[in-house]
Amino acid sequence: MDSRPRETDAPGDPANGAAPPLAAAVTAATGDVEIIRPRNDKRGYRRVVLPNSLECLLISDPDTDKAAASMNVSVGYFCDPDGLEGLAHFLEHMLFYASEKYPEEDSYSKYIAEHGGSTNAFTSSEHTNFYFDVNSDSLHDALDRFAQFFIKPLMSPDATLREIKAVDSENQKNLLSDPWRMSQLQKHLCAENHPYHKFSTGNWNTLEVKAKEKGLDTRLELIKFYDSHYSANLMQLVVYGKDSLDNLQNLVENKFCDIRDVGRKPFSFPGHPCTPEHLQVLVKAVPIKQGHTLRILFPITPNIRCYKEGPCKYISHLIGHEGEGSLFYVLKKLGWAMSLEAGEGDWSHDFSFFCVVIQLTDVGQEHMEDTLGLLFRYIKLLQNSGTPKWIFDELQAICETGFHYRDKSPPINYVVNISSNMQIFPPKDWLIASSVPSKFSPDAIQNVLNELTPETVRIFWESKKFEGKTKLAEPWYGTSYSVEVVPPSIIQKWVGKAPEEDLHLPKRNIFIPSDLSLRSVEEKVSFPAMLRKTQFSRLWYKPDTMFFTPKAYIKMDFHCPLSQSSPESAVLTDVFTRLLMDYLNDYAYDAQVAGLYYVVKPNDTGFQVTMVGFNDKMRTLLETVIGKIAEFEVKADRFSVIKG
Repeated sequence: MDSRPRETDAPGDPANGAAPPLAAAVTAATGDVEIIRPRNDKRGYRRVVLPNSLECLLISDPDTDKAAASMNVSVGYFCDPDGLEGLAHFLEHMLFYASEKYPEEDSYSKYIAEHGGSTNAFTSSEHTNFYFDVNSDSLHDALDRFAQFFIKPLMSPDATLREIKAVDSENQKNLLSDPWRMSQLQKHLCAENHPYHKFSTGNWNTLEVKAKEKGLDTRLELIKFYDSHYSANLMQLVVYGKDSLDNLQNLVENKFCDIRDVGRKPFSFPGHPCTPEHLQVLVKAVPIKQGHTLRILFPITPNIRCYKEGPCKYISHLIGHEGEGSLFYVLKKLGWAMSLEAGEGDWSHDFSFFCVVIQLTDVGQEHMEDTLGLLFRYIKLLQNSGTPKWIFDELQAICETGFHYRDKSPPINYVVNISSNMQIFPPKDWLIASSVPSKFSPDAIQNVLNELTPETVRIFWESKKFEGKTKLAEPWYGTSYSVEVVPPSIIQKWVGKAPEEDLHLPKRNIFIPSDLSLRSVEEKVSFPAMLRKTQFSRLWYKPDTMFFTPKAYIKMDFHCPLSQSSPESAVLTDVFTRLLMDYLNDYAYDAQVAGLYYVVKPNDTGFQVTMVGFNDKMRTLLETVIGKIAEFEVKADRFSVIKG
């Protein structure tokens, strides 16, 4: 169980003028909804709304060996009462304890474990999600126990202190986690009257010590919070099982009809957490682990308001690109960056942050200003380049192919993502969510691009080198930090003095598949057949007769007799394969974006190259990779980075 900084996106994730139909649609039994689903998805779906207003999605999969369920409650830590930080997360813990129908302590968790399953939950800013999986023949009894969380849970006094300690233990673990520490620092440096500023997890001090100082009984406050906030009309249930949709519907109607509907209005939290004093800042922070990280944040219009246009997906595709002419390509060539990610960070319907995260090398740490200068120069390039439709068309094709032909995810992951989507999206988009932009809107893209400015930037710079040079401490995690004002004029100076590099838009992606047809197989074979044998190689082939997707899987073993002849040779082979992966990145990045993946790694006899993805352009990738292996040369600067 955990209290998460933010929620997940579309299922399996990995979010738009007119476009061809994206997917086959399945009509729910109610007759009022069509749910967009992948073309190769043979599962049955049905939307059901119970008399108590509980909205449900039923998924029938005759081939599954696991059943699963997830209940999303549209209540998160943003709802925590002032002075009782972590109450929503504490309630998440307490609901696992027992119920009036099953009063034995932990009977739910024990039943799930004894029947091949697992269970967990998490609390986010605006929702709490409870979920489990179990052997498919045990779903009936598992759901009966699960439903009691939301009908008549027991929150006994003897469990209260123990679970407060469990929450505190979870927080103690998080104290040494840099992602948690930096997330809370970003929240701390926001408006105190906005719920984003809150401490989400809670601990012994907030739930026990301070509560008593204020004369509060935490257990009574917990019951009051549950009674006033947990209402069936604010819940979304997904049940995944082997049974037919009719049987699943009968099961859900029987088990969940007694959840109270108090008619609670959905919670909303208007306004942005950042005021002008929280912008144009450079925050230097001391992490727990070694390394140097730049996090550049911009408050933007939430993507959820125009998720079919997908402006954030378009922009993150370009800023996060790794091909020639991209920001990362230049930073890596200069030896300044090890990785770069870009995209929407923390968000709600009322606020959002666009985030660029750059992992710096030791050399890059000394060129922070130049790195930021290049970032803002690239953003300016995007702002002045218009919004070429071919880039949107490529992105749409990539996302659409990924949605239609993604691998089947474990039921427990699938139900969690869908139930979370149900809180946010209309029923027809519960599966696809914001994963596929479908409406090209230059204005929507340009509007978000225009929000990425020096006037609104928040820069978080993390490095051990700041130890002893910071005078402030974030109160919940104790992160040491300092804050400097960085006016736009300073950033413009950084842009002016940054190296003159050839930053430009990416070239067209030759790896995007266009032929997704399946090759006919005359007979089903159980073993690979040898197609060719020479003095230097052997070639084996087996057609896919199980999954029926337009994908290929290639594995090549390169025999190098001396690769494991000594400890030194083994280490050098490992470094060689990592250097090779690094060298290939510029050429194979487009392939990865288009759903073609490769990995080079050492094995017992040398090294191995594995490729997997859509077979339409697999040969193009194969020829590129083999050609680059043949001409590979070690460069001193990259060797220095990789060996470290």
